[in-house]
Amino acid sequence: MAPYDALLLVSFGGPEKPDDVMPFLENVTLGRGIPRERLEEVSHHYLALGGVSPINEQCRDLLAALRVELGNRAIDLPVYWGNRNWDPFLAPELARMHADGHQRVLAIATSAYASYSGCRQYREDLARAVGEANLKDVLAVDKVRHYFDHPGFIEAFADGLAAALADPAIARRPSGETALLFTTHSIPIAMAETSGPPARRAEFGVGGAYVAQHMAAIDCVVADVERRGVSVPPWSLVYQSRSGSPHTPWLEPDINHALRDFAPAVRAVVIVPIGFVSDHVEVVWDLDHEARETCEQLGLAMVRVATPGTHPAFVRGIADLVADRIRETPGAALSPLGPWPEICAAGCCPNLRTRLATLAGED
Repeated sequence: MAPYDALLLVSFGGPEKPDDVMPFLENVTLGRGIPRERLEEVSHHYLALGGVSPINEQCRDLLAALRVELGNRAIDLPVYWGNRNWDPFLAPELARMHADGHQRVLAIATSAYASYSGCRQYREDLARAVGEANLKDVLAVDKVRHYFDHPGFIEAFADGLAAALADPAIARRPSGETALLFTTHSIPIAMAETSGPPARRAEFGVGGAYVAQHMAAIDCVVADVERRGVSVPPWSLVYQSRSGSPHTPWLEPDINHALRDFAPAVRAVVIVPIGFVSDHVEVVWDLDHEARETCEQLGLAMVRVATPGTHPAFVRGIADLVADRIRETPGAALSPLGPWPEICAAGCCPNLRTRLATLAGED
């Protein structure tokens, strides 16, 4: 018997029209005590883009590319798609999968790194969706490992960085005038410090597995680009998209603060959204609007690298992860941290507010 009979792409979700925006944001922040004023502020980011998040169309494109890649490899598994926070929601999609005759599902999250919001919350939502669909004892769900250092993920960013460094706005400048910023989603420091398996936390250091994985991914991208004979400027890891209480410590520095700190010494910046899989609203708004506006105020030329999206190497990488899980082999990884375990350990990336049931790993 094959270990899986269907695949499920699990994503964050996003509004498809202006009337969806506030209900979507309420779903995202349910139970977190986020003030209404903050939701209204964020809603303007979506409304400025027509009230439509790019993430859903990007998921459709990724699904189409993945189906072609799996077909080319003769991996005969249907691919479904369910979101955590907007239609198509996970519970009805899991019910549809079961109605189609599937019993063993392998989930692929559009999140490459370890943290509560980047992994365990997906596993909680899968468990809740299985319960809502009354499939607790009849539908098994596993999840592919974190792929922050997988060759396909790394190659997509390396291609983008090499192209950015060759852009005339960067290449024509003397050495030392360009800053290189890798950016990811800021999370509460307490969430970062508890990310990853408890038994390995001493290994990760400050920021837990979340920061350690990002640093490892950056090292891999830089090494790839340098192997191509391209000189890479000194780099920094910065953060974006902070939300929540201002009294809660979050990972810093914010990208806009970092840009102001760099401005006296440099005249250009390359920004690599290393923490993201696709160019969704947070990437587009926080980087292409807010960070670019900061750069314009400071007189900095700015080049932003694309996220993996449907880059052929990334699509091949996802198919590799599926094939590895089917064959029960560890697969490829480019950093000393990987390949990351397929099964999340007990206590990994805990929910610091309340304990909830999970799937696809140990509780």
